[in-house]
Order: sequence, then structure tokens, then C-alpha cells
Amino acid sequence: MALLPILEFPDPRLRTKAAPVDPAWVPGEEAQRLFDDMFETMYEAPGIGLAATQVDVHRRFMVIDVSEDRSQPLVFINPEITARSGEQVCQEGCLSVPGIYADVTRAGAITVKALDRKGAAFEMQAVGLLAVCIQHEMDHLDGKLFVDYLSPLKREMVRKKLAKARRSAA
Repeated sequence: MALLPILEFPDPRLRTKAAPVDPAWVPGEEAQRLFDDMFETMYEAPGIGLAATQVDVHRRFMVIDVSEDRSQPLVFINPEITARSGEQVCQEGCLSVPGIYADVTRAGAITVKALDRKGAAFEMQAVGLLAVCIQHEMDHLDGKLFVDYLSPLKREMVRKKLAKARRSAA
């Protein structure tokens, strides 16, 4: 397994809309290695979700594990939200926007259908943190970031703060 570089805002590649995954690719060695590398990268970061777009792979899949002990890894390939209900406000952060957190309003409960890491179709209902995480990662697959939910002024402040942090680290 290998750690993958995570793209950071405002990298324009984060705005790329991911292409659907060919289900024939999923059971292959390349796909399985990429899923494992993404989990390793996400856990190391540390995070609870990582979309392929964030590691410069522009295909519609993501990895998620919201368990505290990292024991419930989930892969969602070609995910589609088929139902939404309720509303919740959650303070979100993002591995592509390090150190920045903001309140984002999302659906409180969702139903999502996708393929798992073996290519089998599944459907699940998600609430709470898992629902937020799925919606957040699916935004990445559509080229959207959680900072897009912020006002233009706050988004520009985030961009400047991250640029300053990068300069300080260099």
C-alpha cells in the first residue's frame, strides 16, 4: 500500500467532475490496490472520507469509515442518492481544505445506492455523520467543495489562509 498525495484547495483539479466507473474495472487488481491506498491515505491524514477526485483520480468512487476504531471501511462506486429527508447542520472539515471547519446544512437522512469494492450493487440508508460524509464526498465527485457552501467573502478568506499556511511551510 502507498500514501497518495491529496489535492488541496484551490487546485483546479478538485473542480473536475468524475467519470462513471466501468463495473468491469472494479474486481481488478488496479482497483483493489487503489481502494487500499485511498483507505491508507485517509486513515493517515486522518480523515473519515476520501473521494477519488481528491487524489487526482477522476472516477466516481469514494472510501468512507466513520467508525472510531477504523473497523467499518466502505467503498461507494458510482454512488447515487435516491432519497433525502430532514436537515442537519454539521461542522465539516476536509482533507483538501486542511485546518478549516465550517457549518454546512445537509440532508439529515439519505438513501444511497452504489457498487461495493467487489462490484456488487447495494443500497443503504444513512443518517447523522455517515449521511453527512456521503454527501460531502459525493460533492467532490461533482467538482464541489464544502467551501462552496460559504459566502464568497469567507471562501476568499479560506483561500488566503491556506496560501499563507503553504508559504509558511515552504
